[in-house]
Amino acid sequence: MACFFRRSIAAKLGRTLQQPEDVFIPALSAVPVFKKQQTADFRLSINTLRANGILPSSGDIQLQTENLASQLKQDSVLEDISAGRGAIHFKVNRKLLVQKILEPFGKDDERFSLNSELFNTLKRGTTLVEYSSPNIAKKFHAGHLRSTIIGNFIANLKQSLGHKVIRMNYLGDWGMQFGLLGAGFGQFGCQEKLKQNPLQHLFEVYVQVNKEAEHNEDINQAARDFFKQLEQRESEAVSLWQQFREITVDEYQRVYKRLGVHFDIYSGESFHQDQAQEVVQQLQSRGLLKTSEKGTGVVDLSPAADMSKVYTVLRNDGTTLYITRDLAAAIDRTEKYQFDEMIYVTDKGQATHFQQLFQILLLMGHSWADRCQHVPFGLVRGMKTRSGEVVFLEDVLDEARARMLHNMSQSKTTKEMDDPEDTAEKVGISALIVQDFKGPLLSDYTFDWDRMLQAQGDTGVFLQYTHARLCSLIRRNEGAEAAVFDPSLLLEQTSVSVLQHLLRYDEVLYQSAQDLQPKHLVNFLLKLSHLIASAHRELPVKGSSRDVAQARLRLFSGACSVLANGMRILGITPVNKM
Repeated sequence: MACFFRRSIAAKLGRTLQQPEDVFIPALSAVPVFKKQQTADFRLSINTLRANGILPSSGDIQLQTENLASQLKQDSVLEDISAGRGAIHFKVNRKLLVQKILEPFGKDDERFSLNSELFNTLKRGTTLVEYSSPNIAKKFHAGHLRSTIIGNFIANLKQSLGHKVIRMNYLGDWGMQFGLLGAGFGQFGCQEKLKQNPLQHLFEVYVQVNKEAEHNEDINQAARDFFKQLEQRESEAVSLWQQFREITVDEYQRVYKRLGVHFDIYSGESFHQDQAQEVVQQLQSRGLLKTSEKGTGVVDLSPAADMSKVYTVLRNDGTTLYITRDLAAAIDRTEKYQFDEMIYVTDKGQATHFQQLFQILLLMGHSWADRCQHVPFGLVRGMKTRSGEVVFLEDVLDEARARMLHNMSQSKTTKEMDDPEDTAEKVGISALIVQDFKGPLLSDYTFDWDRMLQAQGDTGVFLQYTHARLCSLIRRNEGAEAAVFDPSLLLEQTSVSVLQHLLRYDEVLYQSAQDLQPKHLVNFLLKLSHLIASAHRELPVKGSSRDVAQARLRLFSGACSVLANGMRILGITPVNKM
């Protein structure tokens, strides 16, 4: 594994510079693989050593590089050490590279690189991730797809790195729109239709009551009355609202199951109504609650305390707002779950809201607000189905499955499958996820069906195809793989490139844990898939001698294991046939 080589290089540097070897680990990185070009395996950044005070920060950096490189001698682990521009390059013994990278496979495949010492600096604890968070009593809007899959990736990543993860769905289940829906259901609703097609019926009622409310003040008054009954916990109103909520959660769970997403807790704004009033009292007792000229309750967030930057937490009629309920929810969660970090995953339009939420919590004396983080993301443009503008996520999933099923039926390489629809669904969803994750989360991107579903190129379909192809190779050679193999039979540049790339896996996961961006892992897996495609062409198992076949199978099964584990962290279910 990479740790063995990193540690060997660090030990050599420690002896040479009279420093503890741990100080060199952050300055060492695996060198990215370049096609058709032999590269060193690790590089040591001299700049990092200067910045950390290990080498003098003044003087000619190139002289320092060459001077240090000349003091480091080759040994049984390192077969070449050379000075580059501001970096020292290390090439490890090729047989040892093969042996150490492929050794763990067959013992603990799923933990490959996850026990790396790189992760020792990460603070492991309880991580609460709040994501997806759609509004109840509506069909699942496609706009919630990004929050759902990004939050799922973050939760998977944290869990794989040893955190205790709490996955929370904070539903939009409170507010005046439920007054309108409750009043509308009284007039236009039908329990029978509600049973047959729940969310479609509620959607129709909501459209109808909104139309009616435009010219009928009685409807608006009925909505206010219904919401007041809800706030006062009157049983009939609460019972209807609960029915709407339960129906919605049941429907959403069906969609989440298709996406391979699950939650530990379904919370919502409604849970924090009473606590929101307590937050108002706490703000008051700390002298933080001011009254604006309009009579609303505000918190002054201006640096000069001159009311130039205020945030409204209370309407002029004394009712609470979304921010007040968010404050109450955050305080409740720290008491209930005692999290070490809390991550909110929403679109970038809510960035100011979260800045102000964390700022108010700090003003209230909650120092743990520094451990809260907002992960923002950009918008998706042009997400349409064949029938026109898309609204509902299920339409997107259905179309992805249908298009994939069509592509598979047209392909000459498609294998016979027990359940082609299920395979098409999984591959279609992986295409959606990879298209979404390839760039920085903050960027907007344009949805493109054709590019997304290509079998060649950097797509989720290509990842799935590579995994299925490897599974097929392993199945065809069942029984041929041996517990021991000869590393000297995997010294071709093609296999060395795959192994060099695998050296980077722990660094990629570490980088992902630092900035919570899935692009590092996606790009690593796509590059791995391209390297596997070359190896598949150049290193045949069939027709090779028994020893060569066993060695190559170990290489392919190791690569398959890393590919599958990386895909699962992204939230993709690998398929074994396609």
